[in-house]
Amino acid sequence: MAIISLEGMDFYAYHGCFREEQIIGTRFLVDLYLETNTSEAEETDKLSRTLNYQDIYLLVKHEMEQKSHLIEHVARRILDRLAETYPKVQSARIKISKMNPPLGGKVDRVSVTVTM
Repeated sequence: MAIISLEGMDFYAYHGCFREEQIIGTRFLVDLYLETNTSEAEETDKLSRTLNYQDIYLLVKHEMEQKSHLIEHVARRILDRLAETYPKVQSARIKISKMNPPLGGKVDRVSVTVTM
């Protein structure tokens, strides 16, 4: 087993409960950790025997483009799509961070981490 990580995926998206957030948008960072068996890829050196990082990135990007009120909801959607698309993923953990959230003061980010 191995952990495949896609860290620091940077998106501009329109998630939030405030109307302004859904219009103006803000920056989000996404870290994704996928546990899967990579033994065939280790032995064969073939991309077809492991998870394609670009395809996974595009899946995350697609879900980040769909407006939601809560980043918890976005995280669950991404994990559900990953489970449907990649049955070889044994477990997954995603962390979504909203940069400069409108909380009435200086806050670098708020984050949620969800596991599958």
